[in-house]
Amino acid sequence: MKRIGVLTGGGDAAGMNPALRAVVRTAWQHGAEVVGIKRGWRGLAEGDFEVMGPGSVSGILHQGGTVLRTFRYPEFATPAGTKPIARTLKKMKLDGMVVIGGDGSFRGADKLQREFGLPVVGVPATIDNDIPGTDISIGFDTALNIAIDAVDKIKDTATSHGRIFVIEVMGREYGLLAAQTAIATGAEEVFLPEIPFDLDEACRRIKAGYDRGKHHAIIIVAEGAGKASYVTFEIRERVKRDVRMAVLGHIQRGGSPSGYDRILASRLGHKATELLFEGKHGVMVGVVANKFKTSALVRKGKMKANAVLRDARLAELLS
Repeated sequence: MKRIGVLTGGGDAAGMNPALRAVVRTAWQHGAEVVGIKRGWRGLAEGDFEVMGPGSVSGILHQGGTVLRTFRYPEFATPAGTKPIARTLKKMKLDGMVVIGGDGSFRGADKLQREFGLPVVGVPATIDNDIPGTDISIGFDTALNIAIDAVDKIKDTATSHGRIFVIEVMGREYGLLAAQTAIATGAEEVFLPEIPFDLDEACRRIKAGYDRGKHHAIIIVAEGAGKASYVTFEIRERVKRDVRMAVLGHIQRGGSPSGYDRILASRLGHKATELLFEGKHGVMVGVVANKFKTSALVRKGKMKANAVLRDARLAELLS
């Protein structure tokens, strides 16, 4: 390995920069040149890249987002969109690549290896934490802490005004971020795509809480569980109280990565690069039970539910 590429793809996640830093510095320790591909797969198609050294990644450990930036490039799934990538790869003359991103990025990485014979190793980075083969992906811990902080602040207002707040958190079709936010903030209810919920029963519990002397109710809704606006309307109609809605949205993606994410990203970025130099590729490197584990870049079927989501009695953990 004399020249490797590195790319950040998909949605940004806090910790991508520490992972990038680890890739660049590890490769340079092996005497290899590193090429940073800007703007994800679109940048690769358009030939937007630069040679990176240790100085290129100095001072980025604490920065959120990705200094390489990331753009969507759905054209990669088509023959027409693949041709410019083939031209860029021929020009770059890479011996391998590290791809930092989520499932969509890994499908692209898998295609690079299958169609162009380029050795690739993936590093899981997504706030959704929906990548099989790792207990946690880069960005999840930071997003969780941002959501917890936001809900804590909203709870102050909810208590002051005696209101019910419906708060939507991100996570796509996977409800782990919402579930852990609800547990950590003591939410009264949480609605997840993996667990069927009964609005009538939820409203009964909310009313009972007020009867016991509660001064607020916090309902966490995973974005994959349905429209928060619908939940807000239905609860207002059934409970006959003031109900407000807050959508946390992309605020959960940004910001300085947590200490946990900085360390996780540094470990995974380093290990992924070492795997390339060991001749192991076509895999993603994750952490399971605090030990490195490699698995296929692309897996068939849905992500298995986390232990938190397998417990249908989740409401018992909420106050």
